[in-house]
Amino acid sequence: MSSTRLDWEEMQTEREQVLQGWPTGNAVRLEEAVAYHRALPVGKRFPQAMRVAQAENLVLLQPRAGVPLIDEHIKLLKYLETEGEADVLPTTIDAYTRQNRYTEAARGIEMSLAERHALLNGFPAVNHGVDGCRKIVESVGRPLQVRHGTPDARLLAEITLAAGFTSFEGGAISYNIPYAKDVPLEKSIRDWRYVDRLAGFYEDQGAAINREPFGPLTGTLIPPCIGNAIGIIEGLLALQQGVKSLTLGYGQGGNLIQDLAAMHALREQAHEYFRAAGFVDFHLTLVFHQWMGGFPEDEAKAFAVIALGAAVAALAKAEKIIVKTPYEALGIPTKEANAQGLRATRQIVTMLQDQVVRTDHEAMRRESDLIKSEVKCLLDAVWQAGEGDWARGVVRAFADGLLDVPFAPSIYNRGRVLPMRDNEGFIRLFRSGALPFSAEIRDYHRERLEERARAERRPVGFQMVTDDIYAISKGRLKGRPR
Repeated sequence: MSSTRLDWEEMQTEREQVLQGWPTGNAVRLEEAVAYHRALPVGKRFPQAMRVAQAENLVLLQPRAGVPLIDEHIKLLKYLETEGEADVLPTTIDAYTRQNRYTEAARGIEMSLAERHALLNGFPAVNHGVDGCRKIVESVGRPLQVRHGTPDARLLAEITLAAGFTSFEGGAISYNIPYAKDVPLEKSIRDWRYVDRLAGFYEDQGAAINREPFGPLTGTLIPPCIGNAIGIIEGLLALQQGVKSLTLGYGQGGNLIQDLAAMHALREQAHEYFRAAGFVDFHLTLVFHQWMGGFPEDEAKAFAVIALGAAVAALAKAEKIIVKTPYEALGIPTKEANAQGLRATRQIVTMLQDQVVRTDHEAMRRESDLIKSEVKCLLDAVWQAGEGDWARGVVRAFADGLLDVPFAPSIYNRGRVLPMRDNEGFIRLFRSGALPFSAEIRDYHRERLEERARAERRPVGFQMVTDDIYAISKGRLKGRPR
């Protein structure tokens, strides 16, 4: 297990095997694909869109969207492009493809055609192949990104990048630990090294590909230090394979000050660690995910949650925001609801575009310093566990609980960490497991939770955790006794 750059010539044997994973893999022609990328209009290039956003102080809006049939998927994306005014577009992949179950995905396509409505929860890109995916690229006017949740995304990357998609989401940790039960980290790290090396190859040939690790992880009360540390590690692994356009993600926690502090800390520490590792030729941007937890069923209340997320993204100067819909609590949203979420977000970010929040505010500075100290503890432990190799360190760190993602299904995750909110709504650690924090950091978390316990006249306990998980869907930030 190593994070060293994968030799391109050695990778060819593996590529032959990967492309045989489904018949559509036979249509991948790298030389032709690179030429296609080079000929793409500037307006369809994701890395360029992220550069412009950073240079012009813009927050690009991106929804989630994907349906199983090509023509219907095109209609959906064009609607979001025109009626929703999305700046960049997604193609959300279906659950069967995420598990490399292409036979079941093929049945889903057939049944969707027969029933005349979507019977898959996303777009089965591998089944539709290079030609089908390229039809989508050529039908819209915005850059396209693959959004999924796949521990082994090698064939998906081969097909969609060959088709002209210019951004690919995910990573070896963020698309394994929160998404899969029994995929060893050694395997997902090897498979994602392939994906990053493939993106790096395109980059070497003058066809830039944006890579975006998935920051929210399980999306449930994730302490900022855990999300930030994993994002930085996945960024380092991608840069090692030749990736140059990198967008790190952060999932909204709900406390305004903590979210702003975490975004500030993420940008600062990512630059610090990337440069310390010897990388200078890269472009770093951030994406903010609107609330990933439970939404209120009431549409007006759901819009309020969307608006708060939009405000934080704008004030944090994120280059991109992943937009939710007012129908989140009701199931897969309609295209109309998706467009409503986009327009509501657009209004907020436009109003706040020129407003600046001082990062030297006492509460902001204190929280940012805390997060950076916690992230340093985590990254130092991973580096030491791997004896100077990030990939090896990740495997050992998760085995020993030095990295631990709350509420994740993976058997390779210890699951000893439990978060809850303090009296001001900051996400703190009720149980920190084996996370390598100092006594001072642990004591601070405990003190803040005891303060809440005194205010609510109840003991610090697991009930607070469960209360907080459902609080926002009930119109509160943290759970309170009735």
